[in-house]
Amino acid sequence: MEYREIEKYILEIPKFTKKNAPEDTKRFLCYLGDPCRDTMTIHIAGTNGKGSVCAYLSSILTEAGYRVGMFTSPHLVTMRERFRICGEMITEELFVQCFRLVKERLDRFREEERSGYHPTFFEFLFFMAMECFAQEKAEIILLETGLGGRLDATNSVSRKDLCVITEIGLDHMEYLGNTVARIAGEKAGILRARVPVVYADNKPEASAVIEAQAGRLGCPCHPVSKERVRNIVFHKNFIDFSFDSRYYGYVKGILSTSASYQTENAGLALTAVDVLADRLHVTKEQLTEGLKKTHWEARMEEIMPGVYVDGAHNEDGIRAFLETVGQDRCSGKRYLLFSAVADKRYRQMISLLQQSRLFERIYLAKLDNPRGLSVEDIHRAFVQETGCGVQTEIRDMTDVGQAFREVVARKTEEDRVYIAGSLYLAGQIKSILR
Repeated sequence: MEYREIEKYILEIPKFTKKNAPEDTKRFLCYLGDPCRDTMTIHIAGTNGKGSVCAYLSSILTEAGYRVGMFTSPHLVTMRERFRICGEMITEELFVQCFRLVKERLDRFREEERSGYHPTFFEFLFFMAMECFAQEKAEIILLETGLGGRLDATNSVSRKDLCVITEIGLDHMEYLGNTVARIAGEKAGILRARVPVVYADNKPEASAVIEAQAGRLGCPCHPVSKERVRNIVFHKNFIDFSFDSRYYGYVKGILSTSASYQTENAGLALTAVDVLADRLHVTKEQLTEGLKKTHWEARMEEIMPGVYVDGAHNEDGIRAFLETVGQDRCSGKRYLLFSAVADKRYRQMISLLQQSRLFERIYLAKLDNPRGLSVEDIHRAFVQETGCGVQTEIRDMTDVGQAFREVVARKTEEDRVYIAGSLYLAGQIKSILR
């Protein structure tokens, strides 16, 4: 199979597979030869910010001269975005090569074991990532969990040198539990005996669960609260801040973004490097330069002058998004293009948007995705939230493309356009631009 056929095959996997037991995932990883068993591995879980922390770590460690492999999800436009070497997406040729290797081993495994085992969509990509990083001779691997942590495919790796748990909120509750504490328990399932953990320390109920699990396993704890990030100054396209670390002392950093929530994610990444300072060779200058060079798509990303796309897709994400919008110093009007998927807490997201009173007009469109909410359902939710006295103008559009064209055409030089509600929406907008 060639690249397009392989992408199609992988996208079809959910139609004929089910979630495998962790021991089955581990068993097949061993059958592959456990490709990265000797490679330094940093494992990242959490509700929001996982990909951003990975991106900051990748940029810092690449700046320090390390060959860094990074596996993240989801992708916006192409599956290859999930596999990066030193920040660069892998080639189609390498993608094909890794797929063929995993598929050949899988066919042999099924025949030898007389088994019906087949990896899920995410598991297959994880196995490809391990092969990719082994072939590319990665010196450090950054693994982002897909869903949860305890039962995640990435949790089957043999080696962990550090665990990072980002902000925890209410998301994927049908799988992970309906309280922050329960979700934290699933995320804390990535902890490994005596392996240090860096975690966002902003919700006492989440921190208590992480610290209890760390205590049982003898894991050194390194909490990072929002208060650790100080002297934050917002500029048009970048943020100044300072951070006190154990090894590097006072760090003054610059982030090439306007997203206020990225200061905390940068703080987690800085602490991760700080904890591993006795095993990594990273200078203070490489640390700050790596932060400055980091670019992570769809996180308050300016895709056109005055047009920003953000991947906020749950309540905490929308809160962080609105905090940044409220600090944008916009001298004109703000417009929002919004869409969402049906299995998210979209009514709570819409309530936050309505109560913010930040937008002159909100454009609604259905995602080009089976999970996408209809425009009628989104509109109904917005109307129900007008009980708080907010009368934002709502415009229903035929599709995302039409909505994007109309809102950009309406925008003046002083206005700002924001696009948020789903990473699928961010991906569609990126596809339209390409």
